[in-house]
Amino acid sequence: MSFNKIILVGNLGRDPELRYTAQGTPVCSFSMATNERRKDRNGEMQDQTTWFRITLWNRLAETASQYLQKGKQVYIEGRLRVEEYIDRDGKPRHSLEVFATDMHFIGTRGGDDTTHERAASASASAGPADSQADLSDDDIPF
Repeated sequence: MSFNKIILVGNLGRDPELRYTAQGTPVCSFSMATNERRKDRNGEMQDQTTWFRITLWNRLAETASQYLQKGKQVYIEGRLRVEEYIDRDGKPRHSLEVFATDMHFIGTRGGDDTTHERAASASASAGPADSQADLSDDDIPF
């Protein structure tokens, strides 16, 4: 048995691009960056950014193209594949490609995190009927 699963939380490097196959199946792609902070040899903190190409299919593709945009933070689960190619200068290169199987939005559509916190605290403190009455469309994070 083998297993290939990756979980990423990062920011979109470009707006999602939605296309359709010849059979009409939606496919969406975008680049995504993850950042890691670590100490270098001199003891100074350095940010290390890793870029991934993300591909989503079907309803997940349509949802991503509708609600995501460059700079937004997103959670992605999927299968990782290393794509090897030769660049224009003839040098061998590789890129990290993720075929996403799950996606969750992080943050809010307006970028105001207090709105998301208010919605989360309202639903946690109130019962099911009360939480819906206190929420407006602006309180929903997607």
